[in-house]
Amino acid sequence: MTNALLIFLGKFIIFISRLFNLGNGSTWPGHIALLINKNFIKDLLITNNQKLKTILIAGTNGKTTTGKLVQTILERSGKKVFQNTAGANLLNGIASSLLLHSDILSARINYDFAIFEIDENTLPLILKEIKNPDFVIILNLFRDQLDRYGEVNTISKKWSDALGKLDERTTLILNADDPQVASLRLHPKGVNTKFFGLNDKSLATSEKQHAADSNYCPKCGSKLHYSAVYYSHLGNWTCLKCNNTRPKLDISTSSVFPLLGVYNRYNTIAAILLAQEVGISKNKIISALKDFQPAFGRQETLSINGKKVQIFLSKNPTSLNESLKTISDLKAKNLLLVLNDRIPDGRDVSWIWDVDFEDYIDEFSNIVISGDRTYDMALRIKYSQPIIHDSLFIIQEDLRKAIAMSLEKTPKPEILYILPTYSAMLEVRKILTGRRIL
Repeated sequence: MTNALLIFLGKFIIFISRLFNLGNGSTWPGHIALLINKNFIKDLLITNNQKLKTILIAGTNGKTTTGKLVQTILERSGKKVFQNTAGANLLNGIASSLLLHSDILSARINYDFAIFEIDENTLPLILKEIKNPDFVIILNLFRDQLDRYGEVNTISKKWSDALGKLDERTTLILNADDPQVASLRLHPKGVNTKFFGLNDKSLATSEKQHAADSNYCPKCGSKLHYSAVYYSHLGNWTCLKCNNTRPKLDISTSSVFPLLGVYNRYNTIAAILLAQEVGISKNKIISALKDFQPAFGRQETLSINGKKVQIFLSKNPTSLNESLKTISDLKAKNLLLVLNDRIPDGRDVSWIWDVDFEDYIDEFSNIVISGDRTYDMALRIKYSQPIIHDSLFIIQEDLRKAIAMSLEKTPKPEILYILPTYSAMLEVRKILTGRRIL
């Protein structure tokens, strides 16, 4: 009865939030439910454990995109699916998603699959509530919000301990090209483990980016050798000392990649591998990928006053490097960088000095910089190209004015590319669309 009342209250809060454009109701209902019943998530899943299959997606980058790819494929195959909305990937977001999709009277969830993208630090907590999910996808592990999470080794150890408690009811899908992620295979004994990675030499380089986060063998600590690097520390790796090496791949390519960038190839093949494990046919997978539309802020394209705007969420050194590389390949000329330092972004912005601006910045005709830490980013850009002309480099603290200025300076046939951190992306979308997400 308590959970039924919590579901009713949660749905009412969501209705009011959306009615008055106060947000999407993706966190507060779950927060209240967990305050009243700390076992709310566990209770609902126990009630619905006969039919509902759970998919957890964790990693530093790509969770929302991969989740939407999986959802699109499953839905196109006739499955009834829901996902925690708007990137609400903490416990309260998971709880909100469950109550939103539950029947008020019975607390039943009449869906085939629940997809939950999970914050890196929250995965061990979620696995205490969802003891044996049907699938766990681990995408990658990069430095992100060091003030909250610590270094990648810290997160990897937490993941290892939590995943080690899984049993044969779970299928673990790991990125073999990330040494820290691939090393998780050593722990969940008896768990069905599958691996994805790339084998396309045309996409590879022979050297890691200087900001690569995993340079040493997770097993013995020796420096890793790479025969191919796809980005950051992801690639075909081996340890010459202990012979620890990249696992054999179960999938490495697709005939369709719906989004640009090497990093989105990983997201795509991870989603395909899961779909194959579920039993979805190749034809249905490819058909779904051809119709895929990006999630909010992840290469999302908007039309504003007859001009095109494309948003690339860029929240850490690796993602910003890959965003710059991708829009460089698109011959981008108009750039708006937005740097915030709020809780969802991490308060420490020193990571911007690990971004390879020097390789790209002189390709742009117009650069506007905004956000809470406008001047930190401006200084970084100035150091990347000391002779950059003042007319191409504009500082505007007011984000609304910065967007208007960027649009004004973007010629109509061209695209304005916006590269914001997470909270900045939410602000950008609210200004452009007039709607809040969270």
